[in-house]
Amino acid sequence: MIEEFSFGNFWSFKEMQTLNMTAAKIKSKNSRLDTVNLIPVGEDLSLLKSKAIYGANAGGKSNVIKALVAFIRITNESVKNEKVLEMIESFQLSTETVNEPTFFQMAIRIDNIRYRYGFEADSESIKSEWLFSTPNLREQALFVREGDQIIDINQKHFAEGQKSIDLSGADEQIFRGNSLFLSSLASFGFGKISKQIVKKISSILVISGLGHHGGYGLAGDFLNDSVKKNFILDFLKKADLGIEDLNTIELNGDSLPEDMPDDVKQGFRKRKFIISSRKRFNEKHELVGISEFAFDVQESEGTQKMFELSPFIYASLREGYPLVIDEFDARFHPLLTKKIVELFNSEANKGAQLIFTTHDTNLLSADLLRRDQIDFVEKDRFGASHLYTLVEIKGVRNDASFEKDYIQGKYGAIPFLGDFTNLSDLD
Repeated sequence: MIEEFSFGNFWSFKEMQTLNMTAAKIKSKNSRLDTVNLIPVGEDLSLLKSKAIYGANAGGKSNVIKALVAFIRITNESVKNEKVLEMIESFQLSTETVNEPTFFQMAIRIDNIRYRYGFEADSESIKSEWLFSTPNLREQALFVREGDQIIDINQKHFAEGQKSIDLSGADEQIFRGNSLFLSSLASFGFGKISKQIVKKISSILVISGLGHHGGYGLAGDFLNDSVKKNFILDFLKKADLGIEDLNTIELNGDSLPEDMPDDVKQGFRKRKFIISSRKRFNEKHELVGISEFAFDVQESEGTQKMFELSPFIYASLREGYPLVIDEFDARFHPLLTKKIVELFNSEANKGAQLIFTTHDTNLLSADLLRRDQIDFVEKDRFGASHLYTLVEIKGVRNDASFEKDYIQGKYGAIPFLGDFTNLSDLD
């Protein structure tokens, strides 16, 4: 589970910002939210099951997700991919930051132990790196790196780090200047803690609501498993999409017409198609059969998005993987997005987290989200984005009309629009 994610000097964010998934000590208008919307992890600590991020177009919402993706990919790929640091782009609108490194840090929970891991880097090299743990009340350093040197290592509680240094020798490093020490340790068989942390960070699912590359194929593979297929069908049926069944067919050269040109046949070889089934009625509204459709051609974009999203929701709820969705509400009816948020904020969800960016103000309800579950992103006059939570804004009551007040600009993070009726060059 994610406790918090901090980043700075990245794309439109100049100063360090924190996406906080720790529950604040507040009381909601609907007291039920203060139990079902939270994941208890200790006597005095609970984590949020969901977080909604609002803001104007070009305000920086998607850059929060980009920062998270960069952190995940660099942590997971830096050993094998020497170009992964090219994902880093510093804040370009200030001479203070343009040549400074980007900051990333995440606090996560693994087996009731809090780990705080982070690094600073630019597009060419890692500048610093650190790992701390809090097994009890006191935080302890496991290792600290500056440049290409490990300047501090906990030999008692992080023996794998010391072992790797002993094996490599005093004059050699097990990591390159553009790779992470943690990721390098995780690649060794004895790097138990490192492997756990890298695995947990890599398990965070990040997708785009505008279309996820590979999501369609993954959902299609789910149809080959009866349990997963039943989940997808149940998910689509409850979304009132009218689909009764989904099946896959695979075309090959043997099933194609003999007179079809060979070069055309080649494009169909071993290609998997998804077929959706719907009920067919006569003029008296009597059920007379089933009609089949080519899913990727004849179904709506919203239905296809639901299908592509379903395996990620399944994996998140079943395995506890955090799910992050950019442009969550794209091509979805407001009632549908609300139902999905309610699913994550339900008693049925024991440990999964949903983080999403959205423009859907229908979700800004004191009966759906706590104040600490609502974040905003706003740009200042110098072009720098800022991330803040509704609970940080003074004077906001727990029974306020969040949607109305947001639209009226009381929380910021809305566009300041001009008069579109006076556009130039229309005469």
